[in-house]
Amino acid sequence: MAWKTLDDMDLDGKVVLTRVDINVPFEAGHVTDATRIERIKPTIDDILAKGGKPVLMAHFGRPKGQVVPEMSLGLITDAVAKVLGVPVKFSSDCIGAPAKTAVAELGVGEVLLLENTRFHEGETKNDPQFAASLAALGDVYVNDAFSAAHRAHASTEALAKLLPCCAGRLMQAELSALEAALATPERPVVAVVGGAKVSTKLDLLGNLVRKVDYLIIGGGMANTFLAAEGVDVGKSLCEHDLAETALEIVKKADEAGCEIVLPIDVVVAREFKANAANEVVPVTECPSDAMIFDAGPSSVKRINEIIDEAKTLIMNGPLGVFELTPFHTGTFAMLAEIEAQTKAGKLISVAGGGDTVSAINMSGSADGFTYISTAGGAFLEWMEGKALPGVVALG
Repeated sequence: MAWKTLDDMDLDGKVVLTRVDINVPFEAGHVTDATRIERIKPTIDDILAKGGKPVLMAHFGRPKGQVVPEMSLGLITDAVAKVLGVPVKFSSDCIGAPAKTAVAELGVGEVLLLENTRFHEGETKNDPQFAASLAALGDVYVNDAFSAAHRAHASTEALAKLLPCCAGRLMQAELSALEAALATPERPVVAVVGGAKVSTKLDLLGNLVRKVDYLIIGGGMANTFLAAEGVDVGKSLCEHDLAETALEIVKKADEAGCEIVLPIDVVVAREFKANAANEVVPVTECPSDAMIFDAGPSSVKRINEIIDEAKTLIMNGPLGVFELTPFHTGTFAMLAEIEAQTKAGKLISVAGGGDTVSAINMSGSADGFTYISTAGGAFLEWMEGKALPGVVALG
């Protein structure tokens, strides 16, 4: 890993421009989920402990280069202060006179939050002049927003080239976890990939078959692979037009020595609703008028046997329609096994993606993973093997 961390930086008396992701849900005047703010606290705490003055840069919504009052970070300043436990001042602009004045007046032990960087077109255009205006405010640049690292924006990419830079604690944790899971993993390595459509994860699957020993495919994606192999999946969600693509992925997996694991039995129903009448059938016997909603018990038993043998696991997607009872059963049983193996010290487990995090939280297994990423698109692009501009810039 070529990038530096806070441990490598002298921050005493320095103004530390810190890119964070605090793009939190906000309704009726309140932050409804402060998780993203909570995750930046270790970085801010360390900057303050090293004598630095943290100046936070962030986006909020998608104002597209316009000043949109309902997307002002001023709305969440109090919420940020409450989580950080220190005074947080606010600047009405992220560059220019307001920002310079606010930085000059920032006291020891205080934090400054700059206005939404995306109120300026130069942010998303990665404009060098805008980046220079940001750089003029500080002495050191810290990127703690892995979730925005897949975007080459001024505050995530260009700014890193203008100031001494390093990764914040959250960025460091994300990169370390992903390096351990895919770059230098302990083997056997298992990947669990689920979701509705193969078409949204073609790059991911193509990269993973070259890096993992087992690729467990669940959800609607599994139906596409099953159909490609001639299995009748009834009325299940399925991309029949991607049959050839699915078979190409299977071929690449065979060539790479990666075993693709598909359901051998499934839970089917005829209505898409909670507690719909359902039955377990062999995967080859899905009724023509039914839909596959979950992996069956034999499938889960096989998956859990693979997990028991694994040293490293990375998860992006559930096995079935976990939002509806009882079709959460397969996913939750798998998560329980991941949790048990991780807590026993036998497994390094990394998970990410919206549906994945939701399933983990619903199952109560959140403390049973080595690391859970909330980075969304950046997590997926990293798994796809793509270079992330915000990470590359730190190197």
